[in-house]
Amino acid sequence: MRKILLVSACISIAWTAFAADATDPVREVMAITERNWSSTDGEWVYLFDQEPLGRLFSRQFQAAYAEASKRPAYDTDDGSPGDPFGYDVVTASQDGCPLEDVVVTTGSQQQGITRVKVTFKLWRCLDQPELRESVNEVHFDVMDEDGRFVIHDIHRIGPEDEDSVLAEMKQHVTETY
Repeated sequence: MRKILLVSACISIAWTAFAADATDPVREVMAITERNWSSTDGEWVYLFDQEPLGRLFSRQFQAAYAEASKRPAYDTDDGSPGDPFGYDVVTASQDGCPLEDVVVTTGSQQQGITRVKVTFKLWRCLDQPELRESVNEVHFDVMDEDGRFVIHDIHRIGPEDEDSVLAEMKQHVTETY
């Protein structure tokens, strides 16, 4: 009987790992982002600290970040280098309000990349109605790497175009200051 229970538990665990969804790493990134913007009292969690970077992002993204980090945008209070951005890459800003109306949806899949769309309102605490009601849109390219879903790129969607965090990191490495 114990063997049957053990086998059932193993199958259940394996199925849970297999059944993981492409939105899982995106939902985790958005949970961190929501926590970061929810209060000025809380401690900021960097998406690109070693643990979340290694777990939630593709090896190619990690390598690009490692290279871009050699040229940080700022120094920290303790004298160590900061990251290469100097802003929150999900919200594409340094300022904002607590995120509201966060919606995560799975889009199309092409060439092994699933596009996950996220929309949210970043400026609800402001008085200007056009900003209060504006909706930010971010797309995450998610891929299966070694049997788990990871984020390969982040795209902020503008009125007429979209950008790429991966391309931004690669460009950052080649810029001269």
